[in-house]
Amino acid sequence: MISYDIIEHGKPLQRVVHETPVPKDTEVLIRIMRCGVCHSDLHIWDGYFDWGDGKRFYVRERGCVPPFTLGHEPFGVVEAVGPSAKGVQVGERRLVYPWIGCGKCSVCMKGQDNYCVSGARYLGITRNGAYGTHVLVPHPRYLVDTGDLDPSFASTLSCSALTVFSAVAKLSAAGSKDWVAVVGCGGLGLVAFSILKAKGIENLIACDVDDAKLDAATRLGARKTLNTRDATAAAALQAATDCNLAGALDFVGMPSTAALALGALQKGGQYVLCGLYGGELRHPLPPIAQRAISINGSFVGTLSELQQVVVLAKEGKIKPPPIEVRPASAVSRSLEELKSGKIVGRIVLDFMGEASR
Repeated sequence: MISYDIIEHGKPLQRVVHETPVPKDTEVLIRIMRCGVCHSDLHIWDGYFDWGDGKRFYVRERGCVPPFTLGHEPFGVVEAVGPSAKGVQVGERRLVYPWIGCGKCSVCMKGQDNYCVSGARYLGITRNGAYGTHVLVPHPRYLVDTGDLDPSFASTLSCSALTVFSAVAKLSAAGSKDWVAVVGCGGLGLVAFSILKAKGIENLIACDVDDAKLDAATRLGARKTLNTRDATAAAALQAATDCNLAGALDFVGMPSTAALALGALQKGGQYVLCGLYGGELRHPLPPIAQRAISINGSFVGTLSELQQVVVLAKEGKIKPPPIEVRPASAVSRSLEELKSGKIVGRIVLDFMGEASR
């Protein structure tokens, strides 16, 4: 098999030839067709997450030590199955749920593999992922049938759409005059408009510093847009929503986006943080209680939620964001462009052009 690996953090990924793994027990070997390039990949590529005030969390502390294969949005074909793998056949196309837990701890037993802290096997995060021709999946339960969905779009469902779906589920029901802000209109934010509308929320305002991304948000269902470069953006967001901002989904996760959302929320409003850009939250404590604001973190989603996402996609209720398919060899360039903010929508890598060995 061939993979594109981190050999040194921050340096271009290298094309490496390995022995193709043989599945054992309940394992399933997937021949990768497509894999999305996610903003989270940038932090692992850099080797750390920014915790603000000069503090860093280094990914090696979670087992991500080079050489390492990124990629947590895999879609492919079942190429081989272990002797105890039931319910899946060679040749079937499947989306892979990558947020695989230990399967034994209390959260995994509740179906919340994505919250596992005692041995998580997240593909492309703590275990080698799908920036390659093959990936091993420990059990068929983590494979989802996406029917006739386009493979490039389907691959993005297991992270960006899933993350949005789980975040939206944490919002209370909005009234007819209430607004929800989508802060950051990148790969996740652009999917949010479809999912929010599928949940019956129509008053949506897109917030970003890039007018091209705001234009894309309008095409995908945003009722209003706001360029948030200005220092008075929080007041502008309040005005644009008639002081009825009930919820804000932050898909960036930096001090300025947190300040924007928290500053504009109405009393009882909800701030849901998904983005991992980095930094430190600094906010006076009394107003959180006085305004009854809730702050909720949201990390990807469960296997059950992914199955619901796929149903919505099959029904045509999730509109694909702009998707550009590139050959696998363009992975380093794609990461660079994503890091510089040049990408509108999603980049998906095509691994079918890579010879299998």
